[in-house]
This record gives sequence, structure tokens and C-alpha cells, in this order.
Amino acid sequence: MANSRVITHPLSRRQILKGGAALGLGSAAALSLRPSWANPWGQTNVYSKGVEEGPEVSLAIRRESILIDGKEARPFSINGTSPGPMIRLKEGQDAVLKVTNLLDEPTSIHWHGLILPPGMDGVPGVSFPGIAPGETFTYRFPVRQNGTYWYHSHSGLQEQLGHAGPLVIDAAEREPFRYDREHVLLLTDWTFEDPMSVFRNLKTAEGYYNFQERTIADFFADVREKGFAATAEMRGMWAKMRMSSRDIADVTGSTYTYLLNGHSPEENWTALFRAGERVRLRVINGSAMSYFDVRIPGLKMTVVAADGQPVQPVPVDEFRIGVAETYDVLVMPEDDTAYTIFAESMDRSGFARATLAPREGMAAEIPERRKIADRGMEAMGAHGMEGMDHSAMGGSDTQGMDHSGMNGSDMQGLDHSSMQGMDHSNMQGMSNERSRINANGMLAAGAAQPGSRYDQAGIGIDPEARRMLVYRDLKAFTPWPDRREPERELELHLTGNMERYMWSFDGKKFSEVTGPIHFEKDERLRLILINDTMMEHPIHLHGMWMELENGQGELIPRKHTLNVKPGERVSALITADAEGSWAFHCHLLYHMDAGMFRVVKVS
Repeated sequence: MANSRVITHPLSRRQILKGGAALGLGSAAALSLRPSWANPWGQTNVYSKGVEEGPEVSLAIRRESILIDGKEARPFSINGTSPGPMIRLKEGQDAVLKVTNLLDEPTSIHWHGLILPPGMDGVPGVSFPGIAPGETFTYRFPVRQNGTYWYHSHSGLQEQLGHAGPLVIDAAEREPFRYDREHVLLLTDWTFEDPMSVFRNLKTAEGYYNFQERTIADFFADVREKGFAATAEMRGMWAKMRMSSRDIADVTGSTYTYLLNGHSPEENWTALFRAGERVRLRVINGSAMSYFDVRIPGLKMTVVAADGQPVQPVPVDEFRIGVAETYDVLVMPEDDTAYTIFAESMDRSGFARATLAPREGMAAEIPERRKIADRGMEAMGAHGMEGMDHSAMGGSDTQGMDHSGMNGSDMQGLDHSSMQGMDHSNMQGMSNERSRINANGMLAAGAAQPGSRYDQAGIGIDPEARRMLVYRDLKAFTPWPDRREPERELELHLTGNMERYMWSFDGKKFSEVTGPIHFEKDERLRLILINDTMMEHPIHLHGMWMELENGQGELIPRKHTLNVKPGERVSALITADAEGSWAFHCHLLYHMDAGMFRVVKVS
């Protein structure tokens, strides 16, 4: 990588004060910034699975018996815990992470969201060969950023078996907000089934884990609300596509136990505070397949970072966190009382839960559960989806995450010639953007794409009920140094078929592509993602930041994972300054294993 690559930038005293003022802080408070680990008050429960502090860390990976939700299980453990311990590094260090494989199968660790040399990225078959049984691999890389990240296996389906943990990097310079203490909240989904059995079940029946299908009572309720003709038309449309309007999540609470820091809702893990303190919550979605809606009834949250990068403060009541995303929020409980940290699965089949309290043993009321929503026309009408023959798409799964050996059977693919690539409901939006077209015939950098829905949180959310975070809210503190307009555009379609459980880019699984996606070294490009499926996809690019074009101009936010809603068109700017080969994939574990994976080569 070029030595000029800098991920975070020292903030001036004026910027620090500006950030403090935005959070209601005076100059004295803003200048008394300190990391929470320096706080002597009750920091033992920052994260319940232990902490390994750098720059030198040793990790041992095993398969062992551990109680999960009070039942004996056989997860993967890291230094004896599952999920693994929190790794704490500091910006400016040279990290040395020694990983010993005590399994009877190969393994790996990918440092999710970290910008590092390609050989240290941890993807078998792409950036290194993996870690064989009995071997120790040493990851060495300079730590050039700060914030909230996480780590996980990139081998097989090991991530589903608890092979993951949080990664926190303390800033070398003062951050633009103050806090008195912190807690890490790692969300995961655990199944007592073998992950390969889960995968086989999904391929056998697309609704295998969906126990919330519509009933005859739902039909008559729709008739009363919408009329018989509209209801029949909608039902017929879904039947033609051989899908259900309640295909919200592939794997649900029918097999999953949703965990927070490895603890089930009944175990009620507790995060401590003192009344009047400002508490930083580092929220990480380390699940295999589950989106969560996170709220703390009775407390306003202020979002201050997304995917490890600081953003200008956004007060919210709730936020949706896609798989592999991270959000940092500040809360300030004033009363000597307990609050429920409530993370409800997007399909409403279950929840993870913890308690924020001044003392151990306290609990607060669990909020009323919401009902599952139905996918509507917004998931069908975009990008010519009405012309897509979902039943014609075939294909089978790949053979695991060691991408050097992935294979699968043939598929018919998608006929993109019949697709317009445009949400026709957004034609007016495209017309309004004409004045923002640059000399290359492309939208100006930072402008939101026609067909994007950055002002919507997604399915199952009532915007009138409470203030939800949306992508449009995210605004960087400082502009990215590379201010060039994009030199070219790369458009990729997210494609798949729930009935056959096939997932791909541009209608081709990873096993069917003949070569990598090529980025020219140091080029400035626009990546356009068009979701031609009825499911959300969290798309992750290794090795480089994606600057989400959410309409914030030069202050568009930097992210490592982008949630793309059904039928949505999103775009991001990329500076291709990371030479080497990098993984690029959907972070829904079974989608990736089924083929929604590519390699990006920068040269």
C-alpha cells in the first residue's frame, strides 16, 4: 500500500469543540476527553468475554463444550470463550497477532474493516492459504485507524459456530466526543443445528425456517383493508414468483437464539453506569444472518460513529444494524434505574437483550414485540424486476469459504437485457439530477443515485412511531482527502433465487466467473449496486473504504459494509489504493457460501 494512505485524521481543537458543542458539551468538557478504559469505575464488564490488549496478542482456537443459553454446545472458542475476547489495539501501533489453530480442520481470522496489507487480511484462497491444524500464523500490520470493528473466521461456516469477537482501536488523538465509560455489545445468532444442516434445509425449502407465513385470517384482514381485487393481485404476484411476502429472513428465531455478548435474553447480561455519566455503546452485528433493530426504551441515543468512522452526531430512538455493520452511540441515563437494551430481529421472530443499570441484578421491562411486516410493491417494482423469471434461475451451493476450492453446478442466470436498470418511480428524481451531471456524463461525486432509498430504514419500520436512523443521516466529520470525481462507473447486480437458494453477482456464482473484478491502482471509481432480489444484502469490500453517496456532498460517510434493500440502487466512491487481491461479498453467511462472492484485484 502507498505510504500516503491515512484512514483517520487528527482533529483540530476547533473541530473537537464543534463536536462537543453538537452533543451539548462545553469547551471544558470537550477538552477533558479520556478513553473509558482509563475510568476506574466498574469497567470489568465492558465486555463479558475478556480483553486481550495489544500490540502483541496470542489467540488459540479450539472446539470445546460451552454452555449457551443454559444448554451444552460445541462452539468454536478463542482463548476459551465463545464469542472470543475483545482485542484492544491503539492507533499508531504495529500489531502482532499470533493465531494458533488447535482444531482438526483449517481456520482463519479476518480483521473486519481494517485497512492492512493483503497478506494479512485473512481470507483463505484469496489473501493467504489459511491456518492448518496445529500451525500458528502471525498477523503483522500497522494500525492506521481507530474505532469499533470485529474479527471472524473466513473458513467454511465457522463464523456460525461462534468464531468471532470484537476489535476496538483506541484513537491516537482525541475523538470529537466525550464519554465517561463504554460497553461493547456484540450481537450474534446461535443455532444448535449443524450449520451445514441449516444450509441443506435452505436449499430443500426456501421457507424452511419461516414459521410466520400468512394465514387465511391475514387474507381476510387484507381484503377488509385493501379490497378483494388488490389483495388477490398481490397474492398472485407473490405466487408467480414462488415467494412469500414474509420472506424477511432466511434463518429465523425458529432455530436461532439471539445473543448479546454470548448471553441469551434470559441470562440478562448487565452493563453498569452511574447516573449522569455519558456512556459509549459500541454495537457490533457479528451475526451470520440476522439484522437487528436496536433501541433502549426511555433513553435517546446519539449516533457518533458508523463502521468505525466518526460521523456528525445524530439523535435517534432506534437504529437498524445490518450484518457486519457497527454503530457507536452515546447515552446519558440521568436516573438511578435500569433500562432494557433491546435488539429485535428484523423478521420479529426473536430478540437479544441486555440491561443498562446502576447495579447488578436489576432489570427493566421488555418492550412489546412488533408483528412481522409484509414485503410490498417497493420490493418488486425496481429495476425491471417485473420482467424477471425467478423460477428460471438455478444453481447450487459452493463448497465452502476456502474460495480457492469453491464449485457448483450450472445456472440459467438472469436476462438483464430485459431489465431497465432503473426504478421508474424515480424518473423524476433522475431529471432533477441532470444539473449535477459532470463532464464524464456521470452524477457529481456525493450525489445520491436515482433509485436509492437512503431516507428509509427498511421493512417493518413505522417512521411515525419513533426517530429511526437512516443512511441519509450519516455525515462524515471531515471530507475524504481524495476529492477527485470518479473516472469510471462499475455496475453490479445482486441476483438470486430463494426457491433454489442461489445467490450471485450479475447472475453468476463465484464458481462460474473466470477472473477477478479489476480496479486500476489509484483510480477513482464509482461502484453501483442494484439489488434485483427480494432480500436485503449487506455488501462488504475488503481492503478499501466505500464512500456511500447518500447526498451529503463532500461529507459522504466512509463504510466497509453497505446494506442494499430489495429493489434498491446504491452507489459508493472508491479510491483503489490497496494493491493486491481482496474479497468482495454479501455478508449473509449462507448467501456468500451459495455464491454471492467475487475477488477484486487492484493492480
